[in-house]
Amino acid sequence: MLRSEVMDYYRRGGERDRLADGQGPLEYLRTWDVLTRVLPSAPAEVLDVGGATGVYAGPLAAAGYRVHVVDPVPEHVAEAASRPGVTAEVGDARELPAPDRSADAVMLLGPLYHLLDRAQRVSAWREAGRVVRPGGVVVAAMISRWASMFDGFVHAYYDDPTFQGLVEGVLVGGVHDNVDPEKSFFTSAYFHHPEEVAGEVSDAGLVVERVVAVEGPLWQAGPRLAEILADPERTELMLDMLRRVEEEPSLLGASSHFLAVARHP
Repeated sequence: MLRSEVMDYYRRGGERDRLADGQGPLEYLRTWDVLTRVLPSAPAEVLDVGGATGVYAGPLAAAGYRVHVVDPVPEHVAEAASRPGVTAEVGDARELPAPDRSADAVMLLGPLYHLLDRAQRVSAWREAGRVVRPGGVVVAAMISRWASMFDGFVHAYYDDPTFQGLVEGVLVGGVHDNVDPEKSFFTSAYFHHPEEVAGEVSDAGLVVERVVAVEGPLWQAGPRLAEILADPERTELMLDMLRRVEEEPSLLGASSHFLAVARHP
């Protein structure tokens, strides 16, 4: 299952408010926007792997989808299962507790962050491909290779002398090796180079349909971002503009996260 420091991070509530503060609302809005355009129509069967507390599963169930969350953190599973229309169980992305070809869509919006070895990430993709029906969609989220480098300036993390060492490790090999629970620099994770995605997906027997930037560079806008998100008209304008450039390859690395949309051939 999860490495001990990762499990501790989430059991301390690391996921509970992440999408509600700072650049989190932009990540949520953009991810939701992409999901509404790539998922099959309700009432499709959606397997939300690494779905945490059900922050996406709940709205999907409210929209008429049949959603089942699989997550390795028992506290997440209990909270997700309390949402109307959502079922949930403890499980691992590399060995899903689901029959072959039992879902119309699979979401991997968290697992790939914490699978530090390439073979494990391919295994998660392969399991998603086993579970999804032919022609079905798999949507996965990844953190950009350069997210921590930029985030250190946004949140003044470089004031801590240990942070630059974490960044250096990411730049060299993608591994954000934070095993210290006292540090607020996320937890142990893998940060993807955009050019890695196609190879991992292909090795799992799936086909990449598109890779899209989630936030683009706007996640670094600081207080100005909160002002935009507080204004419905400006928010809609921002989302429209981001849709127009979401597949622009040169913006993928500037985004904190990107999504890969793959299909079962």
